[in-house]
Amino acid sequence: MRRRVFLAASLALVPWAGQAADATALEAAIGDAVPVEGGIELRVPAVAENGAQVPLAIVADSAMTAEDHVAAIHVFAPGNPTPGVASFHLFPGLARAEVHTRIRVAEEQAILVLAVHANGTVRRASAALKVTRGGCLS
Repeated sequence: MRRRVFLAASLALVPWAGQAADATALEAAIGDAVPVEGGIELRVPAVAENGAQVPLAIVADSAMTAEDHVAAIHVFAPGNPTPGVASFHLFPGLARAEVHTRIRVAEEQAILVLAVHANGTVRRASAALKVTRGGCLS
């Protein structure tokens, strides 16, 4: 799959107004790499009662050695007014590539996570999330 085709397909997961702006952010996050599905465990509730505080856990498969480690993890919520939710920069000294946080989401959507490895490969995962009460103001 070509990189541009992948970007268009990733951004088509959920229709939203800021698609052009986030295409640039997504492209900046992964560069020329073509993301590969898998290698990331994404834990997010299927239904969030409050979109202002949605728990999110990300675990990426990696040896976390100097030669083979996850350098960055990027989180996107395409339905939010600002789709780029978070970026985490990791280093090889960590025991594992794992991040726990809470995010704010505006509406029902698919959360997209990208793990950028030091060797340039990019792993991708997504999860559907339903929200009973939105947390972002449009």
